[in-house]
Amino acid sequence: MEGFGKQDSVLNSRKFFVILALLLYCTAAQQSPDEWFLRWPPPTTAVAYRTAQPPVIDGRTDDPVWTSAKWSEPFVDITGERSRAPWYATRMGMAWDDSALYIAAMMEEPHVWATLQQRDTVIFQNNDFEVFIDPDGDNHQYVEFEVNALNTVWDLKLEQPYRDGGRGNTKWNAEGLRTAVHIRGTMNEPADIDTSWSVEFAIPWKVFEDLTAAHVPPLPGNVWRVNFARVEWPVEIVGGSYRKPAKGEENWTWSPQGIVNMHQPERWGTVEFLEEGMTPEHPDVAMENARRAVMEVYHAQKQFFRMHRRWAYDTQELNAALSRPLNAFVRIEITEEGFVAILPLGSEPESDAVIVRQDSKISPSQLP
Repeated sequence: MEGFGKQDSVLNSRKFFVILALLLYCTAAQQSPDEWFLRWPPPTTAVAYRTAQPPVIDGRTDDPVWTSAKWSEPFVDITGERSRAPWYATRMGMAWDDSALYIAAMMEEPHVWATLQQRDTVIFQNNDFEVFIDPDGDNHQYVEFEVNALNTVWDLKLEQPYRDGGRGNTKWNAEGLRTAVHIRGTMNEPADIDTSWSVEFAIPWKVFEDLTAAHVPPLPGNVWRVNFARVEWPVEIVGGSYRKPAKGEENWTWSPQGIVNMHQPERWGTVEFLEEGMTPEHPDVAMENARRAVMEVYHAQKQFFRMHRRWAYDTQELNAALSRPLNAFVRIEITEEGFVAILPLGSEPESDAVIVRQDSKISPSQLP
């Protein structure tokens, strides 16, 4: 897995420094719990192995690549709350080669239905499966794919999240995207009981080339930010037809978001791309915790700005105003555009750092 340290000694120093900072942060968190912080589950991790034989994109999951793939655990509620466990199982698997990223999902479903047939309509008004990908994990320049049981696709690109003024570009189409759906049962037939439906994606690497400066296709050991979701509408059968009740949809995800909002990319999980036979690296917990620390300052700054119409000058001011246990090692600098929050990853003057801007773009960077 790619890291940001230059030498083992620097890496160890970095991790010690960040862990010390986070221990202090956790102590404060225990003294002043905040629901927003508590609702941030750790990211789920996955691996995608290179395949020598790409799957046939027909919606079925009986290709050799899928029988040998490492499938996910069943999806959970988007909030991560165990009391809201999904009532139908959903699993996904990934694979890759030099041409494309391959994704498959299997969804238990006793009533397979769909109505939307026009591309780029709001597909989550039907039951659907959704894919979110941010190649370099900077919260900007990411893509979303949604597919219903009729294999109707909604693909869109976002320059930045909606919370930062981003808008989904629905005119964008993923060139070369292939999807297919297979139904184990019948479509739009309330009189019987179905078993499941499954979906396959083949996403060419060229789709991601203008989203990131990272290597595309990824190199073995590279890590991308991803998440997967399933929208499930509880339906009633009235007069021999399906009807959506007034209550809203269920959102089930691979990596829980902690909140009902998929467009918080810092909360997504990760996938590590590997050659067959390679052993996955352990997640870089120190880096993940550092990313979380600066993103918590970002969210606190947004709340502070709504209250005071200006940005706070330091974490002490944020703590006093919001009673939030923010990491005291995060440094805030006010800029012409807004602010940056910086967490050094070591004690040396030229240590690497994790930096987030007022528009939530996050990056590990060398301090000037």
